[in-house]
Amino acid sequence: MAESMLGLKRTCRCAELSEANVGQTVTVMGWVAKQRNKGGLVFVDLRDRSGILQLIYEETECGAENFAKAEKMRAEFVVAATGTVCKREAVNPNLATGAIEIRVKETRILSESETPPFHIVENSNTKEDLRLKYRSLDLRRPDMQRRLILRSQMIQNMREFMAGEGFLEIETPILCKSTPEGARDYLVPSRVHPGNFYALPQSPQLFKQLLMCSGFDRYFQIAKCFRDEDLRADRQPEFTQADMELSFVDVDDVIDVNERLIQYVAKKTFDLDVELPLPRMKWIDAMNDYGSDKPDTRFGMKLVDITDVVKDCGFAVLSDAAAMKNGSVRGINVKGQGGMARKKIDALVTFAKGYGAKGLPYIQLKDDGSVKCSFAKFMTEDEIKAIVERMGGEKGDLLLIAADQNKIVWNVLGALRLKLGEELGLIDHNKFNFLWVVEFPLLEWSDEEERFVAMHHPFTMPMDEDWHLIDSDPGAVRAKAYDIVLNGVELGGGSVRIHQNDIQEKMFEVIGLKPEEAQEKFGFLLTAFKYGVPPHAGLAYGIDRFAMLMTGAESIRDVMAFPKNKDAVDLMSEAPNVVDPKQLEELSIAILKVEETE
Repeated sequence: MAESMLGLKRTCRCAELSEANVGQTVTVMGWVAKQRNKGGLVFVDLRDRSGILQLIYEETECGAENFAKAEKMRAEFVVAATGTVCKREAVNPNLATGAIEIRVKETRILSESETPPFHIVENSNTKEDLRLKYRSLDLRRPDMQRRLILRSQMIQNMREFMAGEGFLEIETPILCKSTPEGARDYLVPSRVHPGNFYALPQSPQLFKQLLMCSGFDRYFQIAKCFRDEDLRADRQPEFTQADMELSFVDVDDVIDVNERLIQYVAKKTFDLDVELPLPRMKWIDAMNDYGSDKPDTRFGMKLVDITDVVKDCGFAVLSDAAAMKNGSVRGINVKGQGGMARKKIDALVTFAKGYGAKGLPYIQLKDDGSVKCSFAKFMTEDEIKAIVERMGGEKGDLLLIAADQNKIVWNVLGALRLKLGEELGLIDHNKFNFLWVVEFPLLEWSDEEERFVAMHHPFTMPMDEDWHLIDSDPGAVRAKAYDIVLNGVELGGGSVRIHQNDIQEKMFEVIGLKPEEAQEKFGFLLTAFKYGVPPHAGLAYGIDRFAMLMTGAESIRDVMAFPKNKDAVDLMSEAPNVVDPKQLEELSIAILKVEETE
C-alpha cells in the first residue's frame, strides 16, 4: 500500500551528500535501483537524478515495521528514507557517494512498481523501439539523465551569454504561412477559415528578418522547428534551434560573437577549452580535400585530384570523366591497406555505388612491391605509375578512384573516407574539431527543375566581388554564407541577408521566381523591406546535434526527452493516430482512400 508524504520533506538529493554530512539526519527520496537482503540487514541503492546512495536497514535501529518495508522493496519502488549519514566501512570508488551511507530510522513506500520491461541501467542494450515505447522508464537511466541535464545547462549558458552580448529573446509564431524553405511543411488546418491552412515553421527565418526591420538590433530565441523530411540519426520531424539575427554587421561580426559563444558554452557546460579563432575553410577547398561541405578534420586521407594525369589515358572511364564539363577524377590513399582482401574491396565498391558511383577503380600496392590495378589492361605502366606518384602511393597502400561529375565524385569519396576512417580506427573520438566553412556558392543547378536554385535561401547576400558574374556565370557567384561544423557534423549555418532591392529582384529573376510569385510567397517580408532595411545577418544552431556531439551520444534521440523513431512515430503516445470523424468534419476535411499498388 502506497504511503503519503505528509509531514516529510526531502532535505537533499542523493548525490548531494558527502563525508562533510556525516552525523547529520537527512531525508532522501527516489527510486529503488537495487535491494539486497542479507538476513538481519537490507541494503537499498536509492537513485534520483543526482546519482545513487546506499541505504542500510537494520531491524534493531529502524524497527520491525520499517524493516518489513525494506524487505518488501523492489526495483523502481518510490521510497522516502530518513536517517543518519555515516561513513561506509567498504568504500565504493565507482560511486560519487561511495564513502557514505544512510542508516535508516524511518521509511515510507510512496509508490510500488510492477516489474519493468527492461532493466534501468547505464548504456542499456535494450532495443531502441522498446525504450522509446516506455520512454519515461528509459529516461530514468543515469546516462540519459546526464545528457538531458547537460543539454539544459548548455541552453541556460547560451541564454546567459547572449543576454550579456545585448541580444533580446523574442518568440516568433508557431502557426505561420506556408513558405518554400527546402522541405515539406507540416500543415495545420484552420477551423474558422475552412480550406485554409497554417504551416508549422521550418525555421523563424522570415520573422527574425522582420525583427531586424523593426529595429530590435539583436534577436535570439530557442526555437522549435518542424520539417517533414526523411529521417536519419541526426534528424527529427521537430527539433530545436538556437536562432539569432544581428543588424549592421558583416560575416566577421557574426563569426566573432559565435566563436565566443562556443568557447563560453563549451567551457562552462563541458569544461572543454576551445582555442580561438576557429579555423576557416572555403567551401571549394572543403569539397576538393574532403568531398564534403562539413568535413571531419580529425584525420587525414584527403582527396587527390588526378584529372590532369589521366585525361589522355587509355581507360575511357577516367579520360571521359576528365573531359566532362564539371567532371573530374579523384582518389584517396588508404595507407597500409594494400593487402585488403578482394571481398572487402568488393564491399567498398558496393558502398560507393550507393552514393552514385558506376564503379570504383583501385590500385593495390602490395608489401612485396607488386602492383595490382583493377584497370591495368587499359593503361600503360607509366600511366599507372603517374597515378601512384600523384596520390603519394607507397608499398602497402590502397588507392581508390572515382570518376564522374564533381558532385558524384565528392559524394562517393567523401563517404568512403568517413567509412574507412571509422573502420580503421583513424578518428580520435576525444577530439572536438570546430571549423567554419565559408564562401558557399550562392546558387546550385537543379537537374530536376532545369534551373538555378538558391543553395541556402533566396535572401542570401552574394559576395560583392562576384556579383558582376550573376548574368554571365551564375554558378560562380559565391555567397556571404557560413556553416559551423564539429567533427564532420553541421552544427549550424547562416548568412548575411540581402537588404538592397535591386540585388533581391535580380536574385528572384535568376532563380526563376516572377515578381507576382515572390509577392505571393514572401509578400509580408517584401512589404516590410519597402520601409528601410538595415544590413543584417544571422545564424542558427541545431541544439540537438550540438548536445549529441558534446555528450558523446550516438543519435539526437538520446538528447531529446520524447523523440520520434526513424519512421516519425512516437511509440509511447502512439502519435500520429486517427482522430474522431467529428473533428475532421469541424475542419472541413475528408480523408481520401489511397488505393494500394502492387
